[in-house]
Amino acid sequence: MTCNKNNVIIILSFLICFIFLMPNNIMAEEKEQSDVVETIDDDLKEAEEKLDAGKLIFDHILDSYNWHICTWKGKHISVYLPIIVFCEGELYCFSSKHFHHEHQYHTLNKHGDEVIFEIPDEGKYEGKVVRVMSDGTQVKPFDISITKTVCGLLISCTLLVIIFLLVAKGYRDRGEKAPKGLQALIEPLILYVRDDIAKPNIGKDYEKYFPYLLTVFFFIFFNNLLGLIPLFPFGANITGNIAVTAVLALFTFFITNLTGKKHYYEDIFNTPGVPWWLKFPLPLMPVIEVVGCFIKPVVLAIRLFANITAGHIVLLGFISMIFIVGEMSAMAGAGMSVMSVILAIFADCLEVLVAYIQAYVFTLLSAIYFGMAAKEAHH
Repeated sequence: MTCNKNNVIIILSFLICFIFLMPNNIMAEEKEQSDVVETIDDDLKEAEEKLDAGKLIFDHILDSYNWHICTWKGKHISVYLPIIVFCEGELYCFSSKHFHHEHQYHTLNKHGDEVIFEIPDEGKYEGKVVRVMSDGTQVKPFDISITKTVCGLLISCTLLVIIFLLVAKGYRDRGEKAPKGLQALIEPLILYVRDDIAKPNIGKDYEKYFPYLLTVFFFIFFNNLLGLIPLFPFGANITGNIAVTAVLALFTFFITNLTGKKHYYEDIFNTPGVPWWLKFPLPLMPVIEVVGCFIKPVVLAIRLFANITAGHIVLLGFISMIFIVGEMSAMAGAGMSVMSVILAIFADCLEVLVAYIQAYVFTLLSAIYFGMAAKEAHH
């Protein structure tokens, strides 16, 4: 009996200890798990706050359907541009803001059927507006949206028209008097394009090409400068867009070949001073010359695009170094910030020079091509 009582006391003591100690163990484990979760959340939050330099750079140099201005207290402040797409005989117009909040835009077509548009984050149509079909496939509609580059083009062209209207008004009002103000700033550049680019490379027929050369020079130079201003509504990478530079190069190509004189085409298909066996029976030289005609605009487009894009990447790279090094060490970040600011200012000054040089080179090469097309036969 005594043994049984002792056994009962032992069992009751064990149960009491188990009951009182078990909750403490559970609470300790829960607290430990909670600490682990909080640590993971802090790590994730810290990872999200880290600067993604590659994304920052590509967001600037690539085209988009919205114009990001800044981020304030975790909120993105952007100008949402209109999306205009033509699909299956219907025109759809809506704001890109729909993609920011819902990632998809739902509407109805003229038959009352649901139409879904989205911008994929990956795949063949990454970053482009597509229509999502009922079976989940993506179809690219005809897109004429007002993107960041198009909006920047409209702004820059409007400013250029205003500037040259004011300059023209100055010539009309002042007559033969010395230029003043904006007219005094623009006139040396106009004379430079005429006297140092058009006349020496084209010759007596320079006047019919001069308006285009003047337009393309100021268009490239002005947009290059606007791309260096990091404030809305400037800062768009217009001349760093291959579509823009390709169109400019095509203008030069068509003007050259549509205004070319007889001697220009004789030099292509019957190159003087070349042995006959390079022309017949295998027309090696004519093929090379024809291919060269098509390579010239390609080189023009790629040269301008590559130089301007590279300049923007270098400039943003210097600025990103401040935050990248600052994440490693506060002291190192402080030291790097001074160095990066100095390098960024130097690169920015260099970019102003590059902005002029690229406008000059594109205009000069266009004038050389026009001169080749306009030259007369040698007698």
